[in-house]
Amino acid sequence: MSTPPLPDAAAPPLVLDEQALDKLRQLDPSGRTGVLQRVLQTYEGSLARLMAQFAQARSQGDRLALRHVAHTLFSSSASIGALAFAQGCKAVEQHVRDGDPGDIEPKLDLMAQESQRVLVAVRAMLGKPSQPA
Repeated sequence: MSTPPLPDAAAPPLVLDEQALDKLRQLDPSGRTGVLQRVLQTYEGSLARLMAQFAQARSQGDRLALRHVAHTLFSSSASIGALAFAQGCKAVEQHVRDGDPGDIEPKLDLMAQESQRVLVAVRAMLGKPSQPA
């Protein structure tokens, strides 16, 4: 079982960094064990679960829960090459950690929007339809 290439039309190059994906591919050069697919499947499930927690925390104004979700998604997103999303997560986490009194809503909006772009890209790589989360 070989690793499918990143579809050009389904996932713009800025959504998932090819170098990060190549690092994952190097863990399984032959593609026999399906490391990349398993990592992406795990990430897809985590993203869906954590973004549901994000939506709930956001609606309740629970900044600590928002910080937890952002922190959790930061490193896993960076590891699969979702660098813009990872940076958005980091910005939300930092905003809450610093007790920044400024408006966090634009950062939350960006995080939510970018999560959808990442989900579409991950699903495209997994050969799944990109239905909304």
